[in-house]
Amino acid sequence: MGDPHRVGIVGTGFISGAYLDTLRDHPAVRVTAVADLDASRAAEVAAGLPGAEAVDVEDLLGGDVDTVLNLTTPAAHAELTLRAIDAGKNVYVEKPLAVTFPDGREVVDRAAAAGVRLGCAPDTVLGTGTQTARAAIDGGLIGHPISASAVMVTPGHERWHPNPDFYYTAGGGPLLDMGPYYLTALIHLLGPVRSVIGAAGRLRAERVIGSGPRAGERVPVEVDTHVSAVLEHANGALSTITTSFDGVATTAAPIEVHGETGTLAVPDPNHFDGDTRLFPLGGTDWEVLAPSAGHRGAGRGIGLLDLVAAGDRRGPRAGGELALHVLETMTAVLASAGEGRRIELTTTVERPPPVPLTP
Repeated sequence: MGDPHRVGIVGTGFISGAYLDTLRDHPAVRVTAVADLDASRAAEVAAGLPGAEAVDVEDLLGGDVDTVLNLTTPAAHAELTLRAIDAGKNVYVEKPLAVTFPDGREVVDRAAAAGVRLGCAPDTVLGTGTQTARAAIDGGLIGHPISASAVMVTPGHERWHPNPDFYYTAGGGPLLDMGPYYLTALIHLLGPVRSVIGAAGRLRAERVIGSGPRAGERVPVEVDTHVSAVLEHANGALSTITTSFDGVATTAAPIEVHGETGTLAVPDPNHFDGDTRLFPLGGTDWEVLAPSAGHRGAGRGIGLLDLVAAGDRRGPRAGGELALHVLETMTAVLASAGEGRRIELTTTVERPPPVPLTP
């Protein structure tokens, strides 16, 4: 088996705990270094990881880690990823890949030129939820897929997040924050996107923090907080997507896929599992499909483990090229909303290999 793959984590915010739940005791990897702008927080996290050391970012990038897990805020994703690539490290970055398409393009191109592996969240689509739905479509259970809808509605993260500022500045908003889950799932299900038409707006100019030591503090809103779009996939299917920080609730399925002979209700792509339901043509009710593909009981970090397992044999399923295509789709939607026109994408991507059902 050899020695465990060495991982260095940069950023110990809220999401780092979910990654560590997966990586902490996994035999294929070992977290050896932790860095954060808050040195005391890095030290606290490292203390709970046998063999890990709290270091500054420069020491981590110059050290002996094999892969950097980039869990910084979105605005810092591209800069830190490029520094890690230049240091000869593989990188797995939390979504989105970058906050602008040119930055994302540079990240992917520099990784390829350097010969390092690049992965990017979300990896939730590698669980049994999205993968079972993909297997159903690929197996012909709904016939030729015609269209899909994706819906994410929430009143905003400031109600629970103690430091929600970055959700409402450049690089934030509901599409760049939550859109990667839904768009990555749609690409797994239906393939790449060819063109987009978008519309967007915002409900109010300020948000009020609802919890933590800053409760009651007002945060300015600098981005659109309700975004809708029509996506034309390369296979001719049309998807609609709505992401909103302005609504209260919805009864819509997170994703539905409609075909000639049936409709699939796909579980929340922000989670790894959940019921995939089929309503066949001529049926009388929804049928729950038994899990037929994907990682059972997975958690965040499974995409990094897939990157490690892939080695040089194949690209990672949660890879940089897919993340770049998702990023271009999102930024094109926002540009379309601002310019009032249909936009053709410049990137495309192959669907990642399906995930066999794990025991």
